[in-house]
Amino acid sequence: MMYAETTVGADLRVESFESFYSRAGHQVHRAVAVGTGNADLAADATEEAMVRAYERWEKVSVMANPEGWVYVVAMNWARNRLKRRRYRSNLPVPDVGQDDPQVPDPKLVATLRRLPVHQREVVVARYLLDMSEADMAKAFGVAKGTIKSRLHRGLEALRKDLS
Repeated sequence: MMYAETTVGADLRVESFESFYSRAGHQVHRAVAVGTGNADLAADATEEAMVRAYERWEKVSVMANPEGWVYVVAMNWARNRLKRRRYRSNLPVPDVGQDDPQVPDPKLVATLRRLPVHQREVVVARYLLDMSEADMAKAFGVAKGTIKSRLHRGLEALRKDLS
């Protein structure tokens, strides 16, 4: 796959932010929509995370998986937004987005929504964003063994529920 590149330093090639946004924006939005179950919240969270990536593009662009960084920032932003909504209204936030064309099979999404948040985040990061266990550990700020455990437990729960 060809990316628009700019040369930085000796032989390091870095994708431009515009190219990254065009290439990865939809992919990250979809992952956040699956992770949150809310396509509108995912759009807001993705845009907020992309703004933060733009502001730090010099550092983000050389990461092994900038999409993963944007995903983690977007999920954190979305989680904080949901907490504020619940606190202000004392009402549960409804699950929406299962009929959204941005998310895959509704049965899979419903099963994912039943997973604990930490398991759901790593399953989505691994299979929708192709993040490695090492990248996830660094992005989520936990040990690689913790990521392996969350991924294993999440996949076991999915297998059980979907079989």
